[in-house]
Amino acid sequence: MTSIDVLLKRNQELGEVTPPERPAPPSLEVAVLTCMDARIRAADLFGLELGEAHILRNAGGVVTDDVIRSLALSQRKLGTTGVIIVQHTGCGVSTVTEDDFKDELEQETGLRPTWSVEAFRDVESSVRRSMERVRRSPYLPHAQNVRGFVYDIKAGGLTEVQ
Repeated sequence: MTSIDVLLKRNQELGEVTPPERPAPPSLEVAVLTCMDARIRAADLFGLELGEAHILRNAGGVVTDDVIRSLALSQRKLGTTGVIIVQHTGCGVSTVTEDDFKDELEQETGLRPTWSVEAFRDVESSVRRSMERVRRSPYLPHAQNVRGFVYDIKAGGLTEVQ
C-alpha cells in the first residue's frame, strides 16, 4: 500500500468531511507563509481556527513569484491585509546550494531548471529578503503590513526578525 493509498483509506474511514459554513475571506485578514516541512503545524503556531487565515507553503517558506501571485489574489480578492512569514531552523533548503542542486537535476534529466531554488545559509537573512520582496511588490496593496519570524524547530518558539 502506498502513502497515497493510506491517506485515501483514512479519508474513506472519516466519511464526508464537510467544513462548517464560512465565508471564503479569512476572518483575521491575514496570510501566513511558511515552509512545507512536515514538522511544522502552521495553524497551530498561531492557534488558528478554520477560516481565519490563508496558509501558503513552499520549500523554505520563501517569497517567490508564485507566492506573490497567491498574496495578490488573497489581498485583492479576499481581503487580507497582513502577511506573516515563518521560516525555521534546520531547514532542508539551507543544506543545498543553488548551482549544485540545479547541476544535479540537469545531470539526471538533461534539463536545467529555470526556477530558483532559493537556497540560503542564514535563515534570518532569508526572512528579511522575503519580507523585502513583499514590501517591494507593486501587486500587493498591503505590502507594508508584513512581519517575519524564525521558528525554532526543536524548542518550538518564534523569534521575530527585524
